[in-house]
Amino acid sequence: MSDETPTGVHRIGQVIRLRPEHAEEYLKLHEAVWPEVLDMITACNIRNYSIFRHGDLLFSYFEYVGRDFDADMRKMAADPATQRWWKLTDPCQQRLEGTPDGEQWLEIPEVFHHD
Repeated sequence: MSDETPTGVHRIGQVIRLRPEHAEEYLKLHEAVWPEVLDMITACNIRNYSIFRHGDLLFSYFEYVGRDFDADMRKMAADPATQRWWKLTDPCQQRLEGTPDGEQWLEIPEVFHHD
């Protein structure tokens, strides 16, 4: 996504592989996401955030309603609670081929949308 996002909603889909040996742990963590992590997601202008599972693939969808996605993602990455959360969830995931350096999830292009 470009650094500057126009006013409005930007829909983002991402994928990553779930390590089968960590699937139960990952699902358990997401049954009770820490409130401070959820608060940071909201503070970073992310709305309507979902993660779906198909076998060993995870698909996330969210809507970004801010003006500067990169700045909001830096804010999230600097948050101590989010860092602790990622230390638990990242080992459960395996980055897919083509995922940019410094990213965990691979953003995928939208091919169709209808309101």
